[in-house]
Amino acid sequence: MILVTGATGNIGSALVEELSGRIGAGAVRALARNPGRAGFPEGVEAVAGDLADPASLPAALRGARAMFLISRLGADEEIVGAARQAGVEHVVLVSSLTAETHPHLGPARENLAVERLVKDSGMAWTILRPTQFASNARWWAGEIGAGRPVRVPYPDIGLPAIHPADIASVARVALTEPGHRGQTYALTGPERVTPRQQLEAVAAVLGREVPLVGIDRAEAHRGLAAFLGDEAADAVLDVTGGDVNEGLLRVRDTVARVTGRPARTFGQWAEEHAAAFRPANAATATAR
Repeated sequence: MILVTGATGNIGSALVEELSGRIGAGAVRALARNPGRAGFPEGVEAVAGDLADPASLPAALRGARAMFLISRLGADEEIVGAARQAGVEHVVLVSSLTAETHPHLGPARENLAVERLVKDSGMAWTILRPTQFASNARWWAGEIGAGRPVRVPYPDIGLPAIHPADIASVARVALTEPGHRGQTYALTGPERVTPRQQLEAVAAVLGREVPLVGIDRAEAHRGLAAFLGDEAADAVLDVTGGDVNEGLLRVRDTVARVTGRPARTFGQWAEEHAAAFRPANAATATAR
């Protein structure tokens, strides 16, 4: 049995779909706060639980031999301890590429701490370190849906944004095939894509112009700090343009090497999620 935590999220939902199609739904258990509303594939065992509430996890972990875990969504030390106590043999952890490229930043330090917890747990492990998610473009859904200009710092600095489904594909391989235990994988998309290019891709699938306004770091910080806090806002701005380095900008071929097929482009993500930017859906798109 494989337990997928965060099973309704961008990565987890794609992973549940892949696992159920490859190994059979009966071998997949999906953790969600409201499993009755999740719409998992037929045969997937849906269980109620919340990473922010470790007391809800022992029942979900019972009988699981492997677990997919996204870091920093709960008390990671307790989560890892519960998995070990339940007899989980292998943890596939989603961390961040910034653990390699910007280890001095607060969020990266926290991700490194969770990586160490998993490595020291006695369970086998695989660490996934993705770069910026293509799905972060949902942050702009409200403005795009309302026809307002999107205000962006560093509009012409491109990162190799990754489609969350590619993270799921690598996780599926690591969970079900030999040779991936004890590995740390840096994951990126197939090419660098700037915010300007991302908005052009969204405009193309919507069939209308999406205006962009470049803003300075101070203005961007004010907006981000309102819901992330000062330190996290600074970290986001550093890794999206203010303090990029070669490691963060480099396109990696890990997705293709591990899965046997090319990484998806940002344009593919935009085509698949065009509805999120239409007026009827934009108000709720960022919440998914």
